[in-house]
Amino acid sequence: METIFGNLQGLKSSQLKQLQRLYHQRLPGDTVTTPEFSQRLAAISTEINFPVCAYVNRRGQVIRVGVGTPRQTQIPPLELPRYGAERLCGIRCIATHLKPEPPSEAALTAMAMQRLDALVVLNITGTGFTKRGGGATGYVKEAYLAHLTASYTPVLINSGASLNEKDKLPAPSWNVSPAMSLDVLSNQDFLELVEGLEEEFRREYVATDVDSDNDRVVIVGVMTDNVNAQQFKDIVEELGRLVDTAGGEVLQTMWQKRSRTHPQTVVGEGKVQEIALTAQTLGANLVVFDRDLTPSQVRNLEAQIGVRVVDRTEVILDIFAQRAQSRAGKLQVELAQLEYMLPRLTGRGQAMSRLGGGIGTRGPGETKLETERRAISRRISRLQQEVNQLQAHRERLRQRRQHQEVPSVALVGYTNAGKSTLLNTLTNAEVYTADQLFATLDPTTRRLVVPDALDSLPQEILVTDTVGFIHELPEALMDAFRATLEEVTEADALIHLVDLSHPAWLSHIRAVRDILAVMPVTPGPAMVVFNKIDEVSSDTLEIAREEFPMAVFISATHRLGLETLRQRLGQLIHFAAHER
Repeated sequence: METIFGNLQGLKSSQLKQLQRLYHQRLPGDTVTTPEFSQRLAAISTEINFPVCAYVNRRGQVIRVGVGTPRQTQIPPLELPRYGAERLCGIRCIATHLKPEPPSEAALTAMAMQRLDALVVLNITGTGFTKRGGGATGYVKEAYLAHLTASYTPVLINSGASLNEKDKLPAPSWNVSPAMSLDVLSNQDFLELVEGLEEEFRREYVATDVDSDNDRVVIVGVMTDNVNAQQFKDIVEELGRLVDTAGGEVLQTMWQKRSRTHPQTVVGEGKVQEIALTAQTLGANLVVFDRDLTPSQVRNLEAQIGVRVVDRTEVILDIFAQRAQSRAGKLQVELAQLEYMLPRLTGRGQAMSRLGGGIGTRGPGETKLETERRAISRRISRLQQEVNQLQAHRERLRQRRQHQEVPSVALVGYTNAGKSTLLNTLTNAEVYTADQLFATLDPTTRRLVVPDALDSLPQEILVTDTVGFIHELPEALMDAFRATLEEVTEADALIHLVDLSHPAWLSHIRAVRDILAVMPVTPGPAMVVFNKIDEVSSDTLEIAREEFPMAVFISATHRLGLETLRQRLGQLIHFAAHER
């Protein structure tokens, strides 16, 4: 039995059968619709007093029937045929409308979201009328034919609700015919119309063809009551940098202001539709949200938007997977990814709901989902054991260093503050550096000679570069990267490096201090060091000096202030030794 979609409450079985019989209709391939099919659709719609939509493919077969408006009955993105930016989806919608008016904005937007070949709107009389000459009763008063065009009009994202009023988004453009009779409509050459449109789309999009290896990303932020405008702007801009570091291309940033997030879709229903239309218009294949999403929220959003949806944590995990070089780093990344994935297995497609096969999987009703969950849990346990062994090995190395009485200093700071650059400059190390977030993941320790605080004689210390911190560091990463963070808690003292050129340097300091405050072992004394002073104004320098009078000001790239830093390091080590 064919499926009828939409509002079916109160329909009689005879009316349902009439709707089901529409699936047996076949329209000519070169015709949008026929008068007979349109009148039949209108007659059913009149009887049930609801709009009815029939979706027809290019072979003239009715593939979907829905009770409701084009917006209410639209085909979910994941069920639509795959098509490129230069193609239409190969399906047209023939819809009835109970009022004598042109297609609504909602109906045209639904057409654009699905990239329909065409939208036909049949305005019906409600009671029917008798044709001239006493013929059969008709129900269609007038018809409209709408289709997409290849031209795009720049509009603001959301009525002035963009982060930057200058940010503009190409909105889909469509053409709506004047009201016409069914006879005129049925004489339209449908194939010529579709082929002409797709030729226009091919010309329009030939210049926008991009490397398929790079994700084309739409970023979505939600500004809730507990975040002010500047904080929110910093969060969204940082997410853009994270996406860029992960290898994605940010096409558009969208946002919505809400008192609290929507439990099912984070943003409201209208914004979800807007995101879907934006992704479809720009050819995006990934939507990234500025906060952690629950598994059900991801499923709901992907079903409505039609492209992959990830959250901030998943972007960070992806960056870590790309950056990890050592065996320890790779183990910890895999552990973090599996711990993140485990609660999100449910709903990963129909394959997860089929029964497993093979020895050991044919228990009483065990599903493939449960089999995979068990396998991941076993892998997590094995990885955890290996990480614990590495942790014990590092502990032995630290104890050996402590027996040799070599003081240690850990470099901490917000990601991209310049920690690796500073380590390279001070010790001639060759740690990888780049103007990216999380460029370095694996801890690197090097020897450095500094003047003793008492007699100015040279003394050796160990300096360790650590992974960069970030606002709301994902808990999975806090647990998995214990080895790196242990270097912080076991060090005699800390250098808290700050990128003074970043507009949000004060909030970065707070974020690092918040993370250090929840360490299982209280870290040693910290010295604030402001980096990149060559890139800031005198006003910013003055503010930083007033806020942090004991801080050191340097430029690791231009080797400014490094001698002062070495002297202050000797004093810091002396102070830390007396604190123990």
